[in-house]
Amino acid sequence: MKALRVYEYGGSAALRLEEVADPVAGAGEVLIQVAAAGVNPIDWKILSGAMQAFIPLPMPFTPGVEVAGTVIAKGDGVTGFSLGDEVFGFINIVGGYASKAVAPVEKLALKPRSLSALQAGAVPASALTAWQALTEHAGVQRRQKVLIHAAAGGVGSMAVQIARYLGAEVYATASAHHHAYLKALGANHTIDYTAQAFEEQVSGMDVVLDLVGGETQKRSFAVLKRNGVLVSPVSAPNMTLANDYGITPVHFATRSDGRQLSLIAGLFDKGHLTVEVEAYPLSDAAAAIDKSLGRHLHGRLVLDTTR
Repeated sequence: MKALRVYEYGGSAALRLEEVADPVAGAGEVLIQVAAAGVNPIDWKILSGAMQAFIPLPMPFTPGVEVAGTVIAKGDGVTGFSLGDEVFGFINIVGGYASKAVAPVEKLALKPRSLSALQAGAVPASALTAWQALTEHAGVQRRQKVLIHAAAGGVGSMAVQIARYLGAEVYATASAHHHAYLKALGANHTIDYTAQAFEEQVSGMDVVLDLVGGETQKRSFAVLKRNGVLVSPVSAPNMTLANDYGITPVHFATRSDGRQLSLIAGLFDKGHLTVEVEAYPLSDAAAAIDKSLGRHLHGRLVLDTTR
């Protein structure tokens, strides 16, 4: 099979496209013929070596946390999926940038019927992050005011749609050329953070979803109601500021969850969610990584592992 391999930490130039032996599905796992693999910030953070103290990996390794494809083999004890099933999932911290990948069944769900494989390959990690942030950690309720930073990106665009589905009033920060896109996704209010400080335009938020960190996160405390929630998968909120403002701070890591992914698949098929992707062939993964590094993206980047 084809796989991108990393023999030493570095930038996108460290990726090597090679022919390697097929992986074998163990107990409770399936082998997937991968059609698409999403490109995520965690991929280039791992590739750079920035995460090696927290996520030590044996060399060489294959990057990629999420895929969509077809089940072509099953390990012992697998009953939930059949050969030929089209699935998608947040499979592991590595392994997705390949034409075949192994995944535990509890991390997978049937692909939404309404999505192509390329679209589905770009969904699991970002959708699960947004879903867990807004439902598990922030407990978003109808008519609450939710501010989402970096709203046009992968997680942000999912969060805008999920917040609207939950009945919230959605405020979204992004540069002006993304505003039409965000309004089409369901944002009630769009804020051009490059033109004016967002804290001068909004107040009384029930929830802030911070996908930026740094100064943006610090400035977000001031726009929250007392007893509001600041949730971030990017960095831990400052506890002193949280106490001063009477805010509940939440920092979390996304959990792979096939049952939640099944629910999310249903939301796609019912028309509540959509995803916009830009595809690159597996052989051009370096360009996709470099574009992801540039941030300020519109939707998701995905690798077409059939090319």
